[in-house]
Order: sequence, then C-alpha cells, then structure tokens
Amino acid sequence: QVQLVESGGGLLQAGGSLRLSCAATGSLFRINVMGWYRQAPGKQRELVATVTSDGSTNYADSVKGRFTISRDNAKNTVYLQMNSLKPEDTAVYYCNADYQRYSISSLRDLWGQGTQVTVSS
Repeated sequence: QVQLVESGGGLLQAGGSLRLSCAATGSLFRINVMGWYRQAPGKQRELVATVTSDGSTNYADSVKGRFTISRDNAKNTVYLQMNSLKPEDTAVYYCNADYQRYSISSLRDLWGQGTQVTVSS
C-alpha cells in the first residue's frame, strides 16, 4: 500500500522559516506530479505549489517568492521550503501525489494526513 508521510509542521513567529517534507512509502512504479495544498479553518483547500517529475514548478500567487518546492525522485520525496512566513499562511498543509502502482496502472491520486503550520504575529 502506498502512503504519503509528512513531517516538518510547527508553530513559529511571522518572518520565520519552515521546511515540510513528504515521502511516499510502499512499492510503486513512478510518481508524476507531487504537490502541497493547504486548508485554513473555514476555508477550502487550496493549491500551494506543485512539481512535476522533470522539475517544472507551479506556485500560488500568494506564496511566489517566499516558498520553494523541490523533490528528490530517488527518494520519492517532495519538500516545501517556506520563508518569510505570515499569519495568513496558517493552515493544515497536505501533500499530494499522482502515481502509478505498476507500469500498466492508471494514475492514482493520493493525499497525506496533513501537518499543521501555525504562524503567530
């Protein structure tokens, strides 16, 4: 069974930095797109950033210039470096991956359990 295991969340003051990690565990053939989403209380889940297997990235306008997404394909791991954090970045951050279990499988969508990031003013 393939799972996404997240780590790195926490509580910090505005202006600080934090790095989230998300590793895919279990046997799989390949991962296509990996990404981070977040959900603040009372709001819908929103895209933060995505990265393809060849390194192409996409960011929400609200985090451009402050967050950097990267991945290690050999480790099936995606990272989110968050700098200059603001109180409005407070949310539960979820890792997401589109993967193939086997070479003949169709792509499946997988979510992590979420990690809390709280930024105080």
